[in-house]
Amino acid sequence: MGGKSYIAPEIVTYHSENPEIMSEIVKTDAVIIGAGPVGLFAVFELGLVDIKAHVVDILDKPGGQCAELYPEKPIYDIPGLPFVTGAGLVTNLLEQIKPFKPTFEYGVRVESLERIDGGFRLKTDIGGVIEAKVVVIAAGGGSFESKKPPLSGIEQYENKSVFYLVRSMEAFRGKNIVIAGGGDSALDWTLNLAPLAKKLTLLHRRDAFRAAPDSVNKMKALVAEKKIDFELGQLHALEGENGIMRKVIARREDNSTFGIEADALLPFFGLTIKLGPVGTWGLKLDQERLVVDTEKFETSEPGIFAIGDINYYPGKLKLILSGFHEAALMSQAAHRIIYPDKRLVFQYTTTSSSLQKKLGV
Repeated sequence: MGGKSYIAPEIVTYHSENPEIMSEIVKTDAVIIGAGPVGLFAVFELGLVDIKAHVVDILDKPGGQCAELYPEKPIYDIPGLPFVTGAGLVTNLLEQIKPFKPTFEYGVRVESLERIDGGFRLKTDIGGVIEAKVVVIAAGGGSFESKKPPLSGIEQYENKSVFYLVRSMEAFRGKNIVIAGGGDSALDWTLNLAPLAKKLTLLHRRDAFRAAPDSVNKMKALVAEKKIDFELGQLHALEGENGIMRKVIARREDNSTFGIEADALLPFFGLTIKLGPVGTWGLKLDQERLVVDTEKFETSEPGIFAIGDINYYPGKLKLILSGFHEAALMSQAAHRIIYPDKRLVFQYTTTSSSLQKKLGV
Protein backbone atom coordinates (compact mmCIF):
# COMPACT_ATOMS: atom_id res chain seq x y z
CA MET A 1 0.00 0.00 0.00
CA GLY A 2 1.16 3.51 -0.70
CA GLY A 3 0.87 6.59 1.46
CA LYS A 4 2.58 5.12 4.48
CA SER A 5 3.16 7.03 7.66
CA TYR A 6 4.91 5.77 10.73
CA ILE A 7 4.18 5.78 14.44
CA ALA A 8 7.47 3.97 14.91
CA PRO A 9 9.83 2.34 12.39
CA GLU A 10 8.30 -1.10 12.93
CA ILE A 11 4.62 -0.10 12.85
CA VAL A 12 3.18 0.66 9.41
CA THR A 13 -0.05 2.63 9.21
CA TYR A 14 -2.40 3.23 6.32
CA HIS A 15 -4.95 6.02 6.18
CA SER A 16 -8.26 6.15 4.35
CA GLU A 17 -7.22 9.36 2.59
CA ASN A 18 -5.10 7.12 0.34
CA PRO A 19 -7.38 5.80 -2.45
CA GLU A 20 -4.92 3.02 -3.32
CA ILE A 21 -6.17 1.11 -0.27
CA MET A 22 -9.49 0.51 -2.00
CA SER A 23 -7.90 -1.56 -4.79
CA GLU A 24 -5.92 -3.91 -2.57
CA ILE A 25 -6.81 -6.95 -0.50
CA VAL A 26 -5.11 -7.10 2.87
CA LYS A 27 -4.35 -10.68 3.94
CA THR A 28 -3.40 -11.37 7.54
CA ASP A 29 -3.65 -13.95 10.32
CA ALA A 30 -5.89 -11.87 12.57
CA VAL A 31 -7.82 -8.68 11.96
CA ILE A 32 -8.48 -6.61 15.08
CA ILE A 33 -11.41 -4.20 14.90
CA GLY A 34 -10.58 -1.39 17.30
CA ALA A 35 -7.27 0.27 18.19
CA GLY A 36 -8.03 1.08 21.82
CA PRO A 37 -5.86 -0.22 24.68
CA VAL A 38 -7.41 -3.71 24.59
CA GLY A 39 -7.02 -3.96 20.82
CA LEU A 40 -3.40 -2.83 21.07
CA PHE A 41 -2.63 -5.36 23.81
CA ALA A 42 -4.26 -8.05 21.66
CA VAL A 43 -1.56 -7.34 19.07
CA PHE A 44 1.02 -8.16 21.73
CA GLU A 45 -0.64 -11.35 22.95
CA LEU A 46 -1.21 -12.59 19.40
CA GLY A 47 2.36 -11.74 18.52
CA LEU A 48 3.67 -13.87 21.36
CA VAL A 49 2.13 -16.92 19.66
CA ASP A 50 3.30 -16.02 16.14
CA ILE A 51 0.05 -14.49 14.90
CA LYS A 52 0.31 -11.43 12.65
CA ALA A 53 -2.28 -8.71 13.24
CA HIS A 54 -3.87 -6.02 11.10
CA VAL A 55 -5.77 -3.37 13.10
CA VAL A 56 -8.69 -1.30 11.77
CA ASP A 57 -10.19 1.74 13.50
CA ILE A 58 -12.73 4.37 12.50
CA LEU A 59 -10.68 7.07 14.27
CA ASP A 60 -7.65 8.68 12.65
CA LYS A 61 -5.23 7.56 15.36
CA PRO A 62 -4.73 4.72 17.86
CA GLY A 63 -5.98 4.78 21.43
CA GLY A 64 -9.78 4.62 21.20
CA GLN A 65 -11.53 6.28 24.12
CA CYS A 66 -8.22 6.82 25.95
CA ALA A 67 -6.93 9.00 23.14
CA GLU A 68 -10.18 10.61 22.04
CA LEU A 69 -12.14 11.17 25.24
CA TYR A 70 -9.66 11.36 28.12
CA PRO A 71 -6.02 11.57 26.95
CA GLU A 72 -4.95 13.46 30.08
CA LYS A 73 -7.22 11.69 32.56
CA PRO A 74 -5.28 9.64 35.15
CA ILE A 75 -5.75 5.86 35.20
CA TYR A 76 -4.84 4.12 38.47
CA ASP A 77 -5.68 0.42 37.99
CA ILE A 78 -3.16 -0.74 35.37
CA PRO A 79 -0.90 -3.38 37.01
CA GLY A 80 2.62 -2.13 37.57
CA LEU A 81 1.71 1.47 36.75
CA PRO A 82 0.55 3.36 39.86
CA PHE A 83 -0.40 6.28 37.64
CA VAL A 84 -0.65 6.74 33.88
CA THR A 85 -2.67 9.02 31.62
CA GLY A 86 -4.80 7.68 28.80
CA ALA A 87 -2.32 9.06 26.26
CA GLY A 88 0.61 7.67 28.23
CA LEU A 89 -0.91 4.19 28.31
CA VAL A 90 -1.42 4.24 24.54
CA THR A 91 2.18 5.35 23.99
CA ASN A 92 3.45 2.50 26.17
CA LEU A 93 1.29 -0.07 24.38
CA LEU A 94 2.50 1.09 20.97
CA GLU A 95 6.07 0.72 22.15
CA GLN A 96 5.31 -2.74 23.53
CA ILE A 97 3.92 -4.08 20.23
CA LYS A 98 6.67 -2.75 17.97
CA PRO A 99 8.55 -6.11 17.80
CA PHE A 100 5.51 -7.76 16.20
CA LYS A 101 5.25 -5.25 13.34
CA PRO A 102 1.46 -4.89 13.12
CA THR A 103 -0.22 -2.89 10.37
CA PHE A 104 -2.88 -0.28 11.08
CA GLU A 105 -5.67 1.13 8.94
CA TYR A 106 -7.25 4.33 10.28
CA GLY A 107 -10.31 6.32 9.32
CA VAL A 108 -12.29 3.32 8.09
CA ARG A 109 -15.15 1.24 9.42
CA VAL A 110 -15.74 -2.45 8.80
CA GLU A 111 -19.19 -2.68 7.24
CA SER A 112 -19.62 -6.37 6.40
CA LEU A 113 -18.20 -9.77 7.29
CA GLU A 114 -18.57 -13.13 5.58
CA ARG A 115 -17.03 -16.55 6.09
CA ILE A 116 -14.78 -17.88 3.32
CA ASP A 117 -12.53 -20.91 2.99
CA GLY A 118 -9.81 -20.51 5.57
CA GLY A 119 -11.36 -17.65 7.49
CA PHE A 120 -13.27 -14.45 6.88
CA ARG A 121 -13.58 -11.62 4.37
CA LEU A 122 -14.32 -8.15 5.70
CA LYS A 123 -15.25 -5.09 3.65
CA THR A 124 -14.80 -1.49 4.79
CA ASP A 125 -16.86 1.61 4.13
CA ILE A 126 -14.34 2.85 1.55
CA GLY A 127 -14.30 -0.37 -0.43
CA GLY A 128 -11.29 -2.02 1.17
CA VAL A 129 -11.15 -5.81 1.58
CA ILE A 130 -9.42 -7.70 4.39
CA GLU A 131 -9.06 -11.47 4.54
CA ALA A 132 -8.13 -13.01 7.90
CA LYS A 133 -8.14 -16.41 9.56
CA VAL A 134 -9.68 -15.03 12.76
CA VAL A 135 -11.51 -11.84 13.69
CA VAL A 136 -11.04 -10.03 17.00
CA ILE A 137 -13.65 -7.39 17.84
CA ALA A 138 -12.14 -4.95 20.35
CA ALA A 139 -14.30 -1.96 19.54
CA GLY A 140 -15.00 -0.81 23.09
CA GLY A 141 -18.67 0.02 23.39
CA GLY A 142 -18.95 -0.01 19.60
CA SER A 143 -17.94 2.30 16.78
CA PHE A 144 -17.47 6.03 17.22
CA GLU A 145 -19.90 8.28 15.35
CA SER A 146 -19.63 12.04 15.13
CA LYS A 147 -22.17 14.21 16.92
CA LYS A 148 -24.03 16.23 14.33
CA PRO A 149 -24.97 19.89 14.83
CA PRO A 150 -28.73 20.42 15.08
CA LEU A 151 -29.08 22.36 11.83
CA SER A 152 -32.19 22.13 9.66
CA GLY A 153 -31.50 20.48 6.31
CA ILE A 154 -27.90 19.55 7.11
CA GLU A 155 -28.42 16.08 5.60
CA GLN A 156 -28.42 17.43 2.03
CA TYR A 157 -24.94 18.85 2.56
CA GLU A 158 -23.32 15.84 4.24
CA ASN A 159 -20.37 14.37 2.33
CA LYS A 160 -20.68 17.17 -0.22
CA SER A 161 -20.06 20.32 1.81
CA VAL A 162 -20.31 19.10 5.42
CA PHE A 163 -17.72 16.59 6.61
CA TYR A 164 -17.35 14.94 10.02
CA LEU A 165 -14.11 13.18 9.11
CA VAL A 166 -11.15 14.33 7.01
CA ARG A 167 -10.28 11.49 4.68
CA SER A 168 -8.26 13.49 2.18
CA MET A 169 -6.63 16.78 3.04
CA GLU A 170 -6.17 17.51 -0.65
CA ALA A 171 -9.94 17.60 -1.09
CA PHE A 172 -9.94 20.87 0.86
CA ARG A 173 -7.17 22.62 -1.05
CA GLY A 174 -8.19 26.08 -2.24
CA LYS A 175 -11.53 26.02 -0.42
CA ASN A 176 -13.18 28.41 2.02
CA ILE A 177 -13.35 26.24 5.14
CA VAL A 178 -15.25 26.73 8.39
CA ILE A 179 -14.21 24.51 11.29
CA ALA A 180 -16.61 24.51 14.25
CA GLY A 181 -15.56 23.33 17.70
CA GLY A 182 -13.02 23.89 20.44
CA GLY A 183 -11.51 20.47 21.16
CA ASP A 184 -8.37 18.71 19.98
CA SER A 185 -9.87 17.59 16.66
CA ALA A 186 -11.03 21.10 15.77
CA LEU A 187 -7.66 22.63 16.64
CA ASP A 188 -5.61 19.86 15.01
CA TRP A 189 -7.46 20.16 11.70
CA THR A 190 -7.32 23.94 11.85
CA LEU A 191 -3.54 23.73 11.98
CA ASN A 192 -3.31 20.99 9.33
CA LEU A 193 -5.70 22.53 6.80
CA ALA A 194 -4.68 26.18 7.20
CA PRO A 195 -1.82 25.89 4.66
CA LEU A 196 -4.15 24.34 2.06
CA ALA A 197 -7.24 26.50 2.44
CA LYS A 198 -8.07 29.60 0.43
CA LYS A 199 -9.55 30.89 3.67
CA LEU A 200 -10.09 29.12 6.98
CA THR A 201 -12.32 30.27 9.82
CA LEU A 202 -12.44 28.63 13.24
CA LEU A 203 -15.83 29.11 14.90
CA HIS A 204 -16.30 28.45 18.62
CA ARG A 205 -18.83 29.65 21.16
CA ARG A 206 -16.19 31.01 23.54
CA ASP A 207 -12.56 32.08 23.64
CA ALA A 208 -11.52 29.04 25.68
CA PHE A 209 -10.65 25.62 24.34
CA ARG A 210 -10.54 21.97 25.41
CA ALA A 211 -7.44 21.28 23.36
CA ALA A 212 -3.72 20.88 23.98
CA PRO A 213 -2.21 24.25 25.02
CA ASP A 214 0.43 24.02 22.28
CA SER A 215 -2.27 23.67 19.62
CA VAL A 216 -4.19 26.63 21.04
CA ASN A 217 -1.05 28.78 21.03
CA LYS A 218 -0.27 27.84 17.42
CA MET A 219 -3.84 28.62 16.37
CA LYS A 220 -3.73 32.03 18.05
CA ALA A 221 -0.43 32.76 16.33
CA LEU A 222 -2.02 32.05 12.94
CA VAL A 223 -4.88 34.41 13.83
CA ALA A 224 -2.42 37.12 14.87
CA GLU A 225 -0.58 36.66 11.56
CA LYS A 226 -3.96 36.94 9.75
CA LYS A 227 -3.46 33.51 8.18
CA ILE A 228 -6.79 32.28 9.58
CA ASP A 229 -9.85 33.88 11.17
CA PHE A 230 -11.37 33.14 14.56
CA GLU A 231 -15.01 33.97 15.23
CA LEU A 232 -17.03 33.75 18.44
CA GLY A 233 -20.40 32.17 17.84
CA GLN A 234 -22.38 29.00 17.24
CA LEU A 235 -23.65 27.35 14.09
CA HIS A 236 -27.12 28.64 13.22
CA ALA A 237 -27.89 27.74 9.59
CA LEU A 238 -26.43 26.80 6.23
CA GLU A 239 -27.04 28.57 2.92
CA GLY A 240 -26.72 26.86 -0.46
CA GLU A 241 -28.54 24.48 -2.76
CA ASN A 242 -28.29 20.89 -3.99
CA GLY A 243 -25.77 20.08 -1.30
CA ILE A 244 -23.39 22.84 -2.39
CA MET A 245 -22.77 25.31 0.43
CA ARG A 246 -22.23 29.01 -0.09
CA LYS A 247 -22.34 30.38 3.42
CA VAL A 248 -22.39 29.34 7.09
CA ILE A 249 -24.66 31.45 9.29
CA ALA A 250 -23.41 31.83 12.87
CA ARG A 251 -25.17 33.22 15.93
CA ARG A 252 -23.59 35.39 18.63
CA GLU A 253 -24.49 35.37 22.33
CA ASP A 254 -26.83 38.33 21.82
CA ASN A 255 -28.69 36.24 19.19
CA SER A 256 -27.53 38.42 16.32
CA THR A 257 -26.32 36.46 13.28
CA PHE A 258 -23.56 36.86 10.72
CA GLY A 259 -22.48 34.99 7.60
CA ILE A 260 -19.16 33.32 6.76
CA GLU A 261 -18.40 32.46 3.14
CA ALA A 262 -17.79 28.72 3.02
CA ASP A 263 -17.39 25.85 0.58
CA ALA A 264 -16.95 23.30 3.37
CA LEU A 265 -17.99 22.96 7.00
CA LEU A 266 -16.17 20.63 9.39
CA PRO A 267 -18.07 20.40 12.70
CA PHE A 268 -16.15 18.68 15.51
CA PHE A 269 -18.58 18.36 18.40
CA GLY A 270 -17.36 15.12 19.90
CA LEU A 271 -18.31 11.50 19.41
CA THR A 272 -20.99 9.06 20.43
CA ILE A 273 -20.53 5.30 20.61
CA LYS A 274 -22.92 2.90 18.87
CA LEU A 275 -22.73 -0.81 18.16
CA GLY A 276 -22.77 -0.06 14.44
CA PRO A 277 -22.54 -2.72 11.70
CA VAL A 278 -21.32 -5.36 14.18
CA GLY A 279 -24.91 -5.66 15.34
CA THR A 280 -25.98 -6.92 11.90
CA TRP A 281 -23.49 -9.79 11.65
CA GLY A 282 -25.73 -12.40 13.26
CA LEU A 283 -23.72 -12.69 16.47
CA LYS A 284 -25.53 -13.39 19.74
CA LEU A 285 -26.18 -10.18 21.68
CA ASP A 286 -27.13 -9.21 25.21
CA GLN A 287 -28.24 -5.57 25.41
CA GLU A 288 -26.01 -4.33 22.60
CA ARG A 289 -23.01 -6.38 23.72
CA LEU A 290 -21.56 -9.52 22.19
CA VAL A 291 -22.05 -12.68 24.23
CA VAL A 292 -18.81 -14.67 24.67
CA ASP A 293 -17.61 -17.69 26.60
CA THR A 294 -15.03 -17.18 29.34
CA GLU A 295 -12.66 -19.88 28.14
CA LYS A 296 -11.77 -18.39 24.76
CA PHE A 297 -13.81 -15.15 24.59
CA GLU A 298 -15.23 -16.43 21.35
CA THR A 299 -18.61 -15.18 20.15
CA SER A 300 -21.46 -17.36 18.94
CA GLU A 301 -19.59 -17.63 15.61
CA PRO A 302 -16.44 -19.81 15.75
CA GLY A 303 -13.33 -17.85 14.84
CA ILE A 304 -14.81 -14.48 15.81
CA PHE A 305 -13.71 -13.22 19.21
CA ALA A 306 -14.82 -10.20 21.25
CA ILE A 307 -12.71 -8.62 23.98
CA GLY A 308 -13.04 -5.48 26.04
CA ASP A 309 -16.16 -3.42 26.73
CA ILE A 310 -18.02 -4.71 23.68
CA ASN A 311 -18.45 -8.23 25.10
CA TYR A 312 -20.72 -9.71 27.76
CA TYR A 313 -20.49 -12.67 30.13
CA PRO A 314 -21.69 -13.19 33.72
CA GLY A 315 -19.58 -11.12 36.08
CA LYS A 316 -18.21 -8.88 33.31
CA LEU A 317 -16.30 -5.81 34.52
CA LYS A 318 -15.73 -2.95 32.11
CA LEU A 319 -12.09 -2.45 33.04
CA ILE A 320 -9.04 -2.14 30.82
CA LEU A 321 -7.23 -4.79 32.88
CA SER A 322 -10.16 -7.20 32.33
CA GLY A 323 -9.77 -6.65 28.60
CA PHE A 324 -6.07 -7.44 28.86
CA HIS A 325 -6.89 -10.78 30.51
CA GLU A 326 -9.44 -11.53 27.81
CA ALA A 327 -6.87 -10.79 25.10
CA ALA A 328 -4.45 -13.31 26.61
CA LEU A 329 -6.97 -16.17 26.59
CA MET A 330 -8.27 -15.17 23.15
CA SER A 331 -4.78 -15.46 21.67
CA GLN A 332 -4.42 -19.04 22.88
CA ALA A 333 -7.69 -20.02 21.19
CA ALA A 334 -6.75 -18.13 18.02
CA HIS A 335 -3.50 -20.11 17.86
CA ARG A 336 -5.44 -23.38 17.87
CA ILE A 337 -7.44 -22.17 14.86
CA ILE A 338 -4.53 -20.77 12.86
CA TYR A 339 -2.08 -23.56 13.72
CA PRO A 340 -4.31 -26.63 14.24
CA ASP A 341 -1.41 -29.06 13.91
CA LYS A 342 1.05 -27.09 16.00
CA ARG A 343 1.09 -27.71 19.73
CA LEU A 344 1.50 -24.49 21.66
CA VAL A 345 4.16 -24.71 24.34
CA PHE A 346 3.75 -21.43 26.12
CA GLN A 347 6.30 -20.50 28.74
CA TYR A 348 6.57 -17.52 31.00
CA THR A 349 8.00 -14.58 29.11
CA THR A 350 10.63 -14.28 31.83
CA THR A 351 12.02 -17.76 31.10
CA SER A 352 11.37 -18.42 27.41
CA SER A 353 14.48 -17.72 25.37
CA SER A 354 12.48 -17.70 22.11
CA LEU A 355 10.09 -15.09 23.43
CA GLN A 356 12.94 -13.02 24.82
CA LYS A 357 14.58 -13.08 21.39
CA LYS A 358 11.32 -12.03 19.74
CA LEU A 359 10.93 -9.15 22.17
CA GLY A 360 14.55 -8.11 21.72
CA VAL A 361 15.55 -8.53 25.37
